[in-house]
Amino acid sequence: MRRVITYGTFDLLHYGHINLLRRARQEGDYLIVALSTDEFNALSKKKTCYFDYEKRKILLEAIRYVDLVIPEESWEQKNTDISLYKIDAFVIGDDWKGKFDFLKSQCDVVYLERTPEVSTTDIKVNLKNH
Repeated sequence: MRRVITYGTFDLLHYGHINLLRRARQEGDYLIVALSTDEFNALSKKKTCYFDYEKRKILLEAIRYVDLVIPEESWEQKNTDISLYKIDAFVIGDDWKGKFDFLKSQCDVVYLERTPEVSTTDIKVNLKNH
């Protein structure tokens, strides 16, 4: 079984997220999503989510492409997660291209093209303006 992992906040879940998760799952047989906790978002990413961690987790668990959701609590945990969950491929959006090449000694690293016409940031801006 080929195991895949991806990371993200997945706030205001939209079809771009679904598209990423669908394509990530196509890279293997089992998809793990490391979901950024509220604390990690606030302290390290300097962002506030519309939905809290538990609600975002419930949404992700309802998606057929996702097999397991785990908490992302730090930038550094990726090495540990890859070992602990016996990961074969690390998948992330291409806006991070090159940033995770250091993981290539542990697993395949795949940068997927983002869905260009949608982003959570744009959605939040549009909601503010209405």
